[in-house]
Amino acid sequence: MGRIHMNFKKKLLLLATSALAMLTLSACSKNSSSTDGKVATNITKKTTVVFWHSMTGASEKCMKQYAAEFEKKHPNIHIKLENQGNYADLQSKINATLQSPKNLPTITQAYPGWLYDAAKLNKLVNLKPYIENSQIGWGSVAKSDIKDKLLLGAQIGGKQYGIPFNKSSEVLFYNKDVFDKYNLKVPRNMSELAQCAKTIYKKSNHALVGAGVDELANYYILSMKEQGIDFDKNIDMTCPESKKALNWYIKGLKEGYLQIASANGYLSTDFGHQKVAMFISTCASEAYVKMGMGKNKFNYGVAPRPSKYNVQQGTDIYMFNKGTAEQKSAAFMFIKFMLSKRNQLKLAHATGYMPVLKSILKSDDYKCSKDSKVAGILDKTTANIYNLKISKNENAAYFQLKSSMQAILLAAKKGDSVVPVIKANQLKLAHCWKQ
Repeated sequence: MGRIHMNFKKKLLLLATSALAMLTLSACSKNSSSTDGKVATNITKKTTVVFWHSMTGASEKCMKQYAAEFEKKHPNIHIKLENQGNYADLQSKINATLQSPKNLPTITQAYPGWLYDAAKLNKLVNLKPYIENSQIGWGSVAKSDIKDKLLLGAQIGGKQYGIPFNKSSEVLFYNKDVFDKYNLKVPRNMSELAQCAKTIYKKSNHALVGAGVDELANYYILSMKEQGIDFDKNIDMTCPESKKALNWYIKGLKEGYLQIASANGYLSTDFGHQKVAMFISTCASEAYVKMGMGKNKFNYGVAPRPSKYNVQQGTDIYMFNKGTAEQKSAAFMFIKFMLSKRNQLKLAHATGYMPVLKSILKSDDYKCSKDSKVAGILDKTTANIYNLKISKNENAAYFQLKSSMQAILLAAKKGDSVVPVIKANQLKLAHCWKQ
């Protein structure tokens, strides 16, 4: 999830590379060491922690500052930050390097779906013993202060392989001036959003599109969840519940009051240029909203996503089962350092990512931020997070859903029949789950 772009060829390459990596790992998995060894609590030797990441700009600047501060506090530990490019590049590098596990880093940013097979082959470290260790970790899960649903989202097969890091969730950005002009209330559900979008489109004499959603896969998944259906291998894009979810958007596109972003774009630009009055996107889009406004200054508002459920996006930090016990403990100490209240608040203010700590989400220092309108509503909009169940091929199926939703809604926008497009994409989605 998030701002990731992968064309079809690159996705095929990633899948092929991943498959080859898993074949290689299967051959050597019997020789892998235990993921649940004792936690080293006394690090006296010079120890290096290699951390692969995809952070850029203000995010990377924060990480470099964290590393420098941590090393000053722990002079015998060296944090080696290695930027692997964007998320697609990072995933590809992990998949390729899994064929030679000794070349893997100590820790990495990743989405859990990337590492499903690696976890099954004991190539990851279960971090629960580190969390519960009072010297290296917090002493307990409760004392970690990490938002429960975020921790749950970093589990694979019931084991706590990941620690939430640069997270975001979806919110509604809206043009407050337009809402005031037409005396509109902020929508609380998707039905109200559609009606509000219709009103704006009509009253503006079709000059202003009412609304749109950035991440179409998330729209579909949450629309299905609200009807009691999970995104898993049994999903059927031709079922009545799916038709209802799709028709909500198809109707809006055909009548002109809803919009979709281009395949490699986001609605923040159109919102900034006052071409669309509101859109659902990741909370981290606030910086892009401000950037997109340029000289077209207007008052914007931010509200909780108008739905019962919400998603959590962004990566976690995972530890590979390699290296010494001291390296693993040193790596976890650095993770804990980055998740301190001070550093979480710093990252949130600098980047727009949501804090993963419950106390920060509820704190006045964060909620009353002068630079962010998102901060004040994040605790509310993340009250009911829906985590996808991490399973075999879930990651591939999610990316296929992104492509399928784009194809279906583009057909609708052109005025073409969507029935054959939906059927064709259901076959593609089913194939992803079965491969």
